[in-house]
Amino acid sequence: MKKNIILIGFMGVGKGTTARAFAKKYNVYNIDTDDLIESKENREVKKIFEKKGEAYFRACEQQTADWIEKCVKGTLISCGGGFYQVENLKKLGTVVLLDASFEWIHNRLKTAKNAEAKLAKRPLFSKEKEAKKLYKEREKFYKKLADVVVDVENLTLDEQLEFIAKKCKI
Repeated sequence: MKKNIILIGFMGVGKGTTARAFAKKYNVYNIDTDDLIESKENREVKKIFEKKGEAYFRACEQQTADWIEKCVKGTLISCGGGFYQVENLKKLGTVVLLDASFEWIHNRLKTAKNAEAKLAKRPLFSKEKEAKKLYKEREKFYKKLADVVVDVENLTLDEQLEFIAKKCKI
């Protein structure tokens, strides 16, 4: 894989799950932008939001994007839900949107084995009404930026992986 694949989409849509499965199936490296930021900051995303605020976190995302652009090739990169806002997103690789309705995502999180932990680690998902508003705001930007759109509601994980591989010529 010569070009990076950049997974974007709303928080909880399954970017991390898809990335790990894709990396295993196609034997490629996988990194997660939130994990990189947590490592650099030595604290969880939720704590960064609490202690330093959203603007600081968005600046961390931009630093991460700049590093990826300079240093990372041939890698699958799963991104936080707001990572689409970085200035150089399209320069990082093929942008793949994992797309699903808000209701599907919310249900996925609520019914997960570790639902409480999944919801707790997403600070912007704590209030359903506000999260839905945020989803509506972001939806058009995700679709505008995407090179490839994957309908995760109607595809199995294996079908998603094959679709991404075909569209990204893996």
